[in-house]
Amino acid sequence: MASSAPIFFREVQGWIELIILIFALILEAVAFVHCLTQRGAGFQALGTLPKGAWAAIIGVSIFLTYLGQSALGIFGLIGIAASLIYLLDVRPGLRDIADGKGFW
Repeated sequence: MASSAPIFFREVQGWIELIILIFALILEAVAFVHCLTQRGAGFQALGTLPKGAWAAIIGVSIFLTYLGQSALGIFGLIGIAASLIYLLDVRPGLRDIADGKGFW
């Protein structure tokens, strides 16, 4: 019974890594598209990196995640972190500036 576990383990591991890779690429693509559709002045008003820098960071992370075929590698994890920072920190600030609510 223990001898059949490695075969099943590799198959399950492959499927889980594929699901994580697809999730990472979708997350990075959403952040990239959102970044490209925002005005550059909002990034300056927010006091964060310029729009071009965010677009470059997220775009390169998409490329490296896809090229490496692994979201669990170093470049995949950096890409996920950069996309989450953009989506959870920068995007709400841009939304507040666009709505006229300010930073509070």
